Amino acid sequence: MHRLRCSGDKPCGNTPDIMMFTLSLLTRAVRYFSTRAALAGCSRRTTLHATVLLISFTLLSTTSSSAAIKSIDLYKLYAHTKIISASEYRCLDLLWTRESNWNPLSKNKKSSAFGIPQLLKMVTKDPYEQIDLGLKYIKVRHSTACSALAYFIKAGHY
Repeated sequence: MHRLRCSGDKPCGNTPDIMMFTLSLLTRAVRYFSTRAALAGCSRRTTLHATVLLISFTLLSTTSSSAAIKSIDLYKLYAHTKIISASEYRCLDLLWTRESNWNPLSKNKKSSAFGIPQLLKMVTKDPYEQIDLGLKYIKVRHSTACSALAYFIKAGHY
């Protein structure tokens, strides 16, 4: 069993520490299930979607209230399964939190950008398609979410 520790033997109690610990566990789980499914001959996409469902079910069954898991958490979980790396996911989370706060209906006041990734000419309102399109854009334009975040911090857009 994993135990969350900050520095030395002090237990962590603040939300960012707990979030990073959870992300690292999620990264390990996705890698584990991806490897096992690849050995069984399943496609990567099928494996990732199954992993999202498994983890979502686990989170919903272990929380005291189903209201604790909001749709925004499911969007983030979906994005994390697409990226897999906890550090890259953290960059993506910072980037899209600054841009739209993970709101699929968010509109940019200065342009026609729309959705979670705030892409120009975004037509879909489906948050999962928005995430897929945003990740594709980042990969083509910046290669990684962390380089997109660095560019965003410098230029104010990515």
